Amino acid sequence: MPVTMYELYIANKNYSSWSLRPWVLMRELGLAFNEHIVPFTDGAAGSNWDAFRSFSPTGKVPALIHDGTSLWDSLGIVEYLAERHEGVWPSDPQARAWARCAAAEMHSGFGALRENCTMNCGIRVRLEQLSDALQRDIARLDELWTEGLQRFGGPFLAGANFSAVDAFFAPVAFRVQTYGLKLSPAAQAYATRLLGLPAMQQWQTDALAESWREPGHEAEAKAAGTLLQDLRSAPSN
Repeated sequence: MPVTMYELYIANKNYSSWSLRPWVLMRELGLAFNEHIVPFTDGAAGSNWDAFRSFSPTGKVPALIHDGTSLWDSLGIVEYLAERHEGVWPSDPQARAWARCAAAEMHSGFGALRENCTMNCGIRVRLEQLSDALQRDIARLDELWTEGLQRFGGPFLAGANFSAVDAFFAPVAFRVQTYGLKLSPAAQAYATRLLGLPAMQQWQTDALAESWREPGHEAEAKAAGTLLQDLRSAPSN
């Protein structure tokens, strides 16, 4: 029986934090897939939804197509992969339970961090002020990372190996870099460790090479503070 390749649909690497999660997990675990980038559009309201509906029932990214099955939402994709491949979640039951809770917290929480520090890999921004809500999110992030590293011995959140919980926090590492978020030494070292992974380095290289610009994402980043540096290729629009 022929092996069916995974088909992973994502949006701009510079912006799409949700796309990064399954992408970096599959790359770090060595799971082969075909990559399809469908960039965010800057047209009328709903245009992203129209473009993404061809491969995603929600009109959102990421989406994974495999053996005629359409998978959507990063958490749903990860669980699908976990049923087929070892290493997606930690093998130790305690570490696995903690990792699933931490990933779920990231999936549904940290609203102020998302709102105030949108992912934009290619720029550097100085935050002019941090709201109480954002400071609470950063403090909780630091607490959670430190707990995982101490409890399971590192260098990753749930032990010695990169797993899905690290993939869920990979976009935060880019946010830490973009906005210069202040963390404890252990948490900062973990963010740096994520940024140094081969897959993360490749994602960043690809993101900087993109010429697409989407006004909504650009406005969100600029509203966060003062633009210090733009490392990206010249825009095409």
